[in-house]
Amino acid sequence: MPVLMNVMSLEEAAHVVQLALTPVFLLSGIAALLNVFATRLARVADQTYALSGETSDPEERERRLRVLRTRSHALDIAVVLAALGGVATCCTVLLLFLGEVLGRGAATTLFVTFGGAVVFTMGALAAYVVEMLLAARGLRRIGTLILSLPHPTFHRPGDSSP
Repeated sequence: MPVLMNVMSLEEAAHVVQLALTPVFLLSGIAALLNVFATRLARVADQTYALSGETSDPEERERRLRVLRTRSHALDIAVVLAALGGVATCCTVLLLFLGEVLGRGAATTLFVTFGGAVVFTMGALAAYVVEMLLAARGLRRIGTLILSLPHPTFHRPGDSSP
């Protein structure tokens, strides 16, 4: 019966575990990003539901719903890219272990999987930046609309000056 696992010292095994833990830090960061993306997507959904019942200005409502739809698409892209980055990171960890256990080098594949994880994560962050810029532009537009509305003049009770 062939032995698949090389006999290694405790120090060698500890080194393999250390190497495999390094990409796990990236995986933790990706998980945090996914949490942020999910929270932002929930906010977009809440705003969409709130706007769906609004009837005051149909044109403005439709414009805002289009922006929310675009924001949700950007967040969808961010989530998919971050998830792919997480999968590539897990593949990197698996390759590190299998390469050592089977005694085969997998340097090129490791570079591809870890590099892919970094590229996917960068793409997720870029999609998130697009969503943030869309949200900020929408906020500025709403602020401008509010400032353009006529505001009543308020007087303190008992003040006789106009």
